[in-house]
Amino acid sequence: MHWLIAEDETDIRNLVVMMTQVWGHTPISFDSGQKTWEWLDQVESGKYAGAIPDFVLMDIRMPGKRGNEISQRMRTLGPLKNVPIVLMTAFVMGEEEMDKMRKEFGVDNVINKPLPDFDRLKQIIDKIIEDKQKSVDLPKSPDAQKSSDSQTSTGTPSAGTQKSTSPQ
Repeated sequence: MHWLIAEDETDIRNLVVMMTQVWGHTPISFDSGQKTWEWLDQVESGKYAGAIPDFVLMDIRMPGKRGNEISQRMRTLGPLKNVPIVLMTAFVMGEEEMDKMRKEFGVDNVINKPLPDFDRLKQIIDKIIEDKQKSVDLPKSPDAQKSSDSQTSTGTPSAGTQKSTSPQ
């Protein structure tokens, strides 16, 4: 899996990138919201030829665009529409703010900093990814499911067919 990591704090970004690699994933990392936004421009225009992330983990408050703004835009782009998105924040959010993040910005979850230990964080992220996959699969009608079952599509290209890059 390819994971997009957007975090302006160098130590946190490096730690999360390392953790992603230890878990067997390929990170695509950015050090600001603005650089992530510019990457989205490339994806939207069709100029980006690299791997599309299977999971997104971003800070909320970054230079340039904020994580919630980036999330909202991702939900408008076909290749990123159903990718699980988790935001990180050092600020405590109330339930009303969390609902707004989900409904208005398409965020699947928010994790507070400091981040939990690696094992717990992996459990949390795995559960979010699993729940997202279930929610994306549920809306299919029985007819759509039959059609899907009769096709031999894998849904996304394998990592072996994609050029992996780390734009920074």
